[in-house]
Amino acid sequence: MKNNTLQVNNLIMKYFVIIFTLFFFGNINAQSEAETQVKQTIETFFEGFHKQDSTIMMSLMHKDLQLQSIGKNKEGVLQLSTTKASDFIKSIVSIPKDQKFEEKILSYNIQIDGNMANAWTAYEFWFNGQFSHCGVNSFQLIKENDTWQIFYLVDTRRREGCGK
Repeated sequence: MKNNTLQVNNLIMKYFVIIFTLFFFGNINAQSEAETQVKQTIETFFEGFHKQDSTIMMSLMHKDLQLQSIGKNKEGVLQLSTTKASDFIKSIVSIPKDQKFEEKILSYNIQIDGNMANAWTAYEFWFNGQFSHCGVNSFQLIKENDTWQIFYLVDTRRREGCGK
């Protein structure tokens, strides 16, 4: 009788380990898939940004998108500036085609909770092949109808401490 109880306990323990393993790895895979989707949303946004394609950018922007920047003005005073999404799109699309600009994303740190995600991305900005500034972007995204959209974007901008 004692032997049967031991066998039953071993069997229960094996099932527990199998179920726990499937649950654990299933959650890791789901998180990785969501992180991949968030990263792809940001990469596609920058693809549109670099192509000056308002259609691509707007397809990834929530209708209530908020845009802000933290940096120093010409007098060296730190300030928070806010830009309307429509003004942002106009400014990117209006850059002359002979001017080359590139925002190089250096790293991603993505955190997700259900239908909300935050992506912290370090970057360098280059204009006509010359380093302009660096900083970080903080993207806030919402998942609606199985699509991630950017609803808030704030960045920092500085010329010092950029590793150059």
